Amino acid sequence: MKKILFVAVLSLGSLTAFAQEGEEVTQEATEVVVAQDDFTAIETSELPEAVSNAVATNYPSATISKAFVNKKEEYKLEVALEDGTVGTLYADKDGNWIEM
Repeated sequence: MKKILFVAVLSLGSLTAFAQEGEEVTQEATEVVVAQDDFTAIETSELPEAVSNAVATNYPSATISKAFVNKKEEYKLEVALEDGTVGTLYADKDGNWIEM
């Protein structure tokens, strides 16, 4: 009788040892926020003279293909160089370069 009781306890103990809870999988939700830069397109002829002069002085081979302005009177300029390189520059209304 002791053997039967011992086997019953041993088998019950071994079954509970293997009855582990499953791994809890947590998923993190990532939210990507795209900042609206609030620039509106303007004609390149509408650029302040200081901004045009800054581009001509610092980038003599560049041509301004597109121009944008925001409420703070900061200008976003899309420029193309003679070698085909395209870039974006930011300047304030006084022709000073700014980081965005």
